[in-house]
Amino acid sequence: MDIGGKIRQLRIKNQLTLEELANRSELTKGFLSQVERNLTSPSIATLEDILEALGTTLGAFFAAEKDEQIIFTAEDYFINEQEGYSVAYIVPNAQKNDMEPILLTLPGGGVSEKMEPYEGEELGYILQGKVALYNGDDRYVLKSGQTFYMKGDKTHYLANEWEGEASVIWVSTPPSF
Repeated sequence: MDIGGKIRQLRIKNQLTLEELANRSELTKGFLSQVERNLTSPSIATLEDILEALGTTLGAFFAAEKDEQIIFTAEDYFINEQEGYSVAYIVPNAQKNDMEPILLTLPGGGVSEKMEPYEGEELGYILQGKVALYNGDDRYVLKSGQTFYMKGDKTHYLANEWEGEASVIWVSTPPSF
């Protein structure tokens, strides 16, 4: 573990200069600089003083941080099969994020769930086939390679009114699927 680097990150996160941290922890600016550059190691008691000045504890400092998953593969997807469509949640547990992407697959004649109005925005990219986008009283026809972007303030849904399968990447913010 890069103890010095982690201390530096905490100090910057707390918007403290080395001098301010030195004053709060009753250590010298030079010593803290050496600790942050891993040129010296603090004793446990000194590390406790530094961490207290940074508003954390030894336990929290050394707690294993779970790396945020950045790449997702088909093995990560959860697929929800419905009558008339299927939804692949391509970023699992996305409801904790600011946006939620799905892969919507509509067979010929398939219709997605109707989304009720909400405060948010949506973007869709047609990967394959052709779909009709119903947004309030409006109807738009989109084909492969086209994109829609809209507010979620009207009842809306997608329909595949043609033969063959249609696939759409659909992103909602905040998560609403």
